[in-house]
Amino acid sequence: MPHPLTVRPQSLTSKSRRTVLKAGGALLISVLAPGAAQAAQILAVRVWPADDYTRVTLENDSDLKTTHFTVKNPERLVVDIEGIELNPALKELVAKIQSNDPYIKQVRVGQNRPNVVRLVFDLKEEVNPQVFTLQPVGNYKHRLVFDLYPANPPDPLAALIEKGDWLKDTPKDLPQPAPDFKPVPRPDARPEQAPAMAEGDKNSPKPPVMTRLITIALDPGHGGEDPGATGRGGSREKDVVLSIAKRLKAKIEQQPNMRVMLTRDGDYFVPLPVRVQKARAVQADLFMSIHADAFVESSARGSSVFALSEKGASSTAARWLANKENSADLIGGVNIKSHDKQLASVLLDLSTTAQISDSLKLGKVVLGEIGGINRLHKGAVEQAGFAVLKAPDIPSILIETAFISNPEEEAKLTDDDYQDQMAEAVLRGIKKYFAKNPPLAKNKLT
Repeated sequence: MPHPLTVRPQSLTSKSRRTVLKAGGALLISVLAPGAAQAAQILAVRVWPADDYTRVTLENDSDLKTTHFTVKNPERLVVDIEGIELNPALKELVAKIQSNDPYIKQVRVGQNRPNVVRLVFDLKEEVNPQVFTLQPVGNYKHRLVFDLYPANPPDPLAALIEKGDWLKDTPKDLPQPAPDFKPVPRPDARPEQAPAMAEGDKNSPKPPVMTRLITIALDPGHGGEDPGATGRGGSREKDVVLSIAKRLKAKIEQQPNMRVMLTRDGDYFVPLPVRVQKARAVQADLFMSIHADAFVESSARGSSVFALSEKGASSTAARWLANKENSADLIGGVNIKSHDKQLASVLLDLSTTAQISDSLKLGKVVLGEIGGINRLHKGAVEQAGFAVLKAPDIPSILIETAFISNPEEEAKLTDDDYQDQMAEAVLRGIKKYFAKNPPLAKNKLT
């Protein structure tokens, strides 16, 4: 009977399915260490399942060399890791695969041959695996990452439409829009022709008024491998902002004629350019990235709103914050090869004066509403080169809800009432913005 980690020999010869990652430090280790090199140690294993993709991370004390390939009937991903021995930390991977993982049924781990450990991922469907290494950064040592993307990913706009019920009649018990918010007639829509109406016939049916659907992209910052800032009480930015974003999403969806897309709806990492891509894919009218600020001094406090700048940061603090937020991809971990392509196509400096102007208008009304529930760190919208705000055709702002590094504000951020008040304030800002800046029918970029 074959070993449970054995695969068909012919699979090993398929060059099209094989990728080798060469360890940059392997030669150096062999030169400095006489005799047999000490095996690398797996320090921790983490699994981040999500509808977008499942990520598996092996954190280790040195760079690793791997070979991987896929096998059909049934679908499997096989990974051979050289230079390590099976240890308790690696064995924990088996128990960390959840039954509701969208893409992994189970994983088998074993010592395939001396100094080579084999992982076999039994898959629920065909995937496009990305296997790559990350150099030490922040609190992380070397990381070996497996990103399992569906071979046939769903269309984001189709998925948004399928999940929503905005195409149905608005229930009567839903809150009605504020007096200053009027659904905007869609210029390119033609109402159905009504029958001829006799003069004074008030009971005759009137043609329906077609209104333009407003789509809002909410972007909870950080996630997965990237926890964001951590408060003294142990609360993590990624958890706080996801909770606020979900509250805001629920409130927006109660409004007539509005729908919402979350760039992430769980604890997983989304690269900055992908967040922008998601917003454009659903033809968003607004993009709002939600964060919780942090600073080295715990006395720093207050809420802030930021927009993009083409001419440099509006303050040293804004520049510092933009640099910190832009480094999220290093912490979260992106595949450099695919990331470079995304940067070339999405994060070019395509921003227009009109986009920044609209973003400042949006930021001003949102900041004014937030100022009603928390003190403001700065009384005006600040600007800097935030990568996540670079959608060229979508008004985009970044909201720092409060300082998680301030013990008093950390307590607020983890309080249900404060989160609800923050979501309500942002919603009021959105409605005020659209009341003065109706969305126009436009040709969306695909």
